[in-house]
Amino acid sequence: MIRIIAPVAAVAVAAVVGGTWYMSQNSNGDPFAQCRTSSVAGGGAIGGPFELLNAKGATVTQADVITEPSLIYFGYTFCPDVCPFDVSRNAEAVDLLAEAGQSVTPVFISIDPKRDTPEVVGDFAFNMHEKMVGLTGSPEQVKAASQAYRTYYQPHDDGSDYYLVDHSTFSYLVLPEVGFVEFFRRDVTPEQMAKQIGCFVDNA
Repeated sequence: MIRIIAPVAAVAVAAVVGGTWYMSQNSNGDPFAQCRTSSVAGGGAIGGPFELLNAKGATVTQADVITEPSLIYFGYTFCPDVCPFDVSRNAEAVDLLAEAGQSVTPVFISIDPKRDTPEVVGDFAFNMHEKMVGLTGSPEQVKAASQAYRTYYQPHDDGSDYYLVDHSTFSYLVLPEVGFVEFFRRDVTPEQMAKQIGCFVDNA
């Protein structure tokens, strides 16, 4: 069982998540106020530009990927337990939204570029959901994307093929022309996630 997130990183994430970006606006100024179940990020905004590689090895940016409401998760394909569970939950939420007539793209960004080649991450994403976009990149590209979303990861590369990576496990809802609007913890069910995302989509 991997450590999901280091204590220091947890404090850092909590500080960001507990900020005042949206809270600084009153509910009348926030079109998504009725959709929120958390105090969403503040002084340093979550999300932003990234440049990564897709399953074909082509360079893509956030503008290429986030063309509709998107649910972003940072993980790695060799993850033995946490990532498959979280990504499957996200895929199920996307299917529930589709049944309600709402289209959302699940996105998986690898934080293990050493092993997760474009082909590997592409196969993983497709096996999880036919709509899922798998992204990887150089160590520098991955680090920049992770920093943009204030995520944490720390590989324990012992030289073997089976090393583990500690990482944060939030899923991020991003809307085109708006950007990051909400995050979801691991304990949120697919049904809860779909209902909340649906609210954001309806009010976008």
